[in-house]
Parts: sequence; C-alpha cells; structure tokens
Amino acid sequence: MHEGYLCKLDDGHVLGEQVGALCRRNAGQALLPRIRPVLRALRDETRGAAHLSLYSGGDITLVDIADRPDTPSVDLWVGVQEAAHATAFGKCVLSCLDVPARRDYLARYRLVGLTPHTMTDARVLEQRLPQCGDAFQDSEEYLLGTACLATPVRAPGIIGAIEIWLPSRRLHSAQPAPLQRASQGALIARME
Repeated sequence: MHEGYLCKLDDGHVLGEQVGALCRRNAGQALLPRIRPVLRALRDETRGAAHLSLYSGGDITLVDIADRPDTPSVDLWVGVQEAAHATAFGKCVLSCLDVPARRDYLARYRLVGLTPHTMTDARVLEQRLPQCGDAFQDSEEYLLGTACLATPVRAPGIIGAIEIWLPSRRLHSAQPAPLQRASQGALIARME
C-alpha cells in the first residue's frame, strides 16, 4: 500500500495506481525483442550505434542499444534525464509531449551546458522543438566529437525515439531515411 500497488478500501483492497504504471513500463519492455532487429539493421546501414529511448513515468529512459566494436555507443557520462536538451533523442521525445508535460520535465531538469554547443535556454529550446518535424539532430551538444540523429516512435501508450550516434564529422553524410524506416519498423514490430 505504501508504494501504491494496493489501495485499502473499507471492505478490502483494490489495485493501486502503480500497477497501471508498471503495465505501461512493461509495454515498452515487450517491444524490445521485436525492435532489436530494427536497431541492428539501422546500426549496420548507418555504421553508427543505434538506440531506443522511451518516455515513461515522466522520464526518458534509454532502453536498448545496438552497437559493436566498429560502431561503439557514445559514453553516456551524463544521465539521459539530465541531458535530454543536449541530445537528438531527448529533443525528439520532448517534442512529442504535450506542453504541460514538457514544461514539467524541463522544470525538473536544469539545462546544463555540457559543451560550448549545448542549448541552455528552455524558451529557445521550446521554440525550436516544433521546427524539427520528424528529424532531430545534435552536433557536439552532448559530447564533443559526437553527433546524433533521431526520429520519433509514436504508438498507443508509447512515446520514444530511435537514434543513431556517429562521429560528428559524419553527420552531414548521414541521411534521415534509414531512421524513418527504423521508426516505421518499430511501429510494425509493436503491432505484431
């Protein structure tokens, strides 16, 4: 009862709010076995580490990474929640949230300048989010020498992003088409 999984009534107990939250989190987990091949294909096509991030319980969580020795994942030295403003996948997820949820998120996490390129003004970030459409990028905003491209994954009960991390020198040669195919693949995997 203390943790919210049960609620005590006068005549017994009923399931609490945390059970619903647990089911929503597990919906993303159930997607993983089907999305992994999509992430691997994206990694192989782009020669960059592919990630899946999901929004759940008011936070952004990195739930899967497809990398290999010749396409290593970036060292996430700052937590995903604290760095959403500095990553393409974070901006992507933030753009999918309604205004109150986005403002709540931004109020809970300070926009820290991780590199000289990091955007640290919440008002400017909120103005730029709608302009990105379905292709988001960061170039050395999270970590010097790295870049990220992301596209949203939206489905009933799911808000997330698929992204690829690349050396920043390869950002301009990377195309958003593989990401968009991966996003469509994620939706198909969700529906199977």
